[in-house]
Amino acid sequence: MSPAPQILIVAGEASGDAHAADLVAALKARRPELTFFGMGGSRLAAQGVELLFGAHEVSVMGITEVLPKIPRILQVMGGLARAATERRPACAILVDIPDFNLRLAARLKKLGIPVAYYVSPMIWAWRRGRVKKIARLVDRMLCILPFEEDFYREAGVPARYVGSPVVEQVPSPNTAIAFRQRLGLPENAPTLALLPGSRLSEIRRILPAMVGAAKRLVTERPGLQVVVPVAPSIPPEEILSRFTGSGLQPVLVEGRAPEVVGASDAAIVVSGTATLEAGLMQRPFVVVYRVSLLTYWVGRMLVKVAHVALVNLLAGRRVVPELLQGEMTPERIAGEIRRLWDPGAPREELLQGLAEMRGKLGETGAAARAAESVLELIPPASKLQG
Repeated sequence: MSPAPQILIVAGEASGDAHAADLVAALKARRPELTFFGMGGSRLAAQGVELLFGAHEVSVMGITEVLPKIPRILQVMGGLARAATERRPACAILVDIPDFNLRLAARLKKLGIPVAYYVSPMIWAWRRGRVKKIARLVDRMLCILPFEEDFYREAGVPARYVGSPVVEQVPSPNTAIAFRQRLGLPENAPTLALLPGSRLSEIRRILPAMVGAAKRLVTERPGLQVVVPVAPSIPPEEILSRFTGSGLQPVLVEGRAPEVVGASDAAIVVSGTATLEAGLMQRPFVVVYRVSLLTYWVGRMLVKVAHVALVNLLAGRRVVPELLQGEMTPERIAGEIRRLWDPGAPREELLQGLAEMRGKLGETGAAARAAESVLELIPPASKLQG
């Protein structure tokens, strides 16, 4: 009897770790004999994946931020490639982090290891030339946005739209009071959610402006509670130190970002997957982001889309406000939150846009559909036993 097949799985940051963990669970449900090793975070570890490296080692954003970490990133990539050479996994599943994973895919291709890519790189937004490279390196592209499948197939990439995993990762819609009860928060206090991201560079660059906005809003809304979900990759003291001298006492919640948004009257959300989670919770929010000036100017030359926030990209119009770079000031953020907080046309139009966006994402079951596609790349159990 042949040994049980191993699968290499590589994920970075909190959202990728969550998507990868759900996919591993779906694969185990269909093929219990499969074993997994690679790189990820606490969610993959909880699924029994043998983590050779932690996702935090490669979780950086921007040109100036990544430069100091390049030696370690290359060491991690080399370590994963060596492990693949020694173990010869039946398949590799690469999740998001395209700058890292596409380079790793090139090494895996030379070893003859089939590659499934989950959570497509947003090459339709920038660096479209990479689609030719992807066609050479990726055996199955598992898309989570509805328009991606046609884009890849037209370029010769075997692609399948499996649906958005975020749809089943967020709790069912409910009232703000119900979510406050779940989190042990005062039920009737006005509540502002701050989602500053899962990277330390984001916390340091973006959270101070969020705190500044909250400081302005608390003078207008007595009893305002500020709630911050803390990603596993972020030490709580990094959050608390940004509130020093503000007069605010934030409530920190371990993870559970969608529930924190659900408990809020309004939220300030860093650009990324968190905007999609926030949108599914049907609460008004403002999207913010800032990178280094060099990263911004390079990105501005390359990006080919009208919006940054995923909810706006899916809707095809500006549903939620985006405050980026120099526009991301405490005054501007607070002004947008004021406009959206109370019932009225701006708030209702935003919520209607979020409802329309939700309808475009399809049904639950993304991980299950992704698992079925991955299994097509792996020899069936009957052949392994023969």
